[in-house]
Amino acid sequence: MSLYRKIFYKNIAACLGCAIFFALNSCDEDLTKISKNKNVNFPSQIINNAQIVQRDSGLVKLRANAALIEKYEYIDSPYIVARKGINILFYDKKKPNIPGKITAKYAKFNEKKKFYEAKGNVKIITNENQMFAMQSVYWDQNKKLIYTSDTVYVTDKDGSTLVGAQGMRAKDDFSEYTFYNNSGNINAKKIPEKGR
Repeated sequence: MSLYRKIFYKNIAACLGCAIFFALNSCDEDLTKISKNKNVNFPSQIINNAQIVQRDSGLVKLRANAALIEKYEYIDSPYIVARKGINILFYDKKKPNIPGKITAKYAKFNEKKKFYEAKGNVKIITNENQMFAMQSVYWDQNKKLIYTSDTVYVTDKDGSTLVGAQGMRAKDDFSEYTFYNNSGNINAKKIPEKGR
């Protein structure tokens, strides 16, 4: 009888060992499947009532206010988004006391590509007091290029207006710009005389 008990206990121990081995292996497979389906598209940082100041060599370069800023950094192309709108004051070295302004209902910044987009009643006021109004605008910081295919309404400080019905392209400091299919009323003093 004791010989049968020893064999019986050895069989039970062997069966339990196999069961534990298979249970652990099946758990490993399940964990692998779970990690493959892991969702990483969630904000790593959330800032409410954000007030951001960016400086360069001690001088303020930019001030931004947003009700909500979310940073997504655990994905292939990290980005920062302001879904509830943003107000930005940007400062030029030539006129550090007169900031330009940008307002939009939505803004997004792709960190790797250094690419910005703003949407929803976008208004840009330069430090020369020109106002550009459109529904969306894109800024490729690497190319120093601002562009849109939306209708652009421009009002100059002297009251002249211009409409670019099929968008515009501009240097990011607005020193040069091109409007597509444009019309408007321009101050006659700005039109050069023939031969000049």
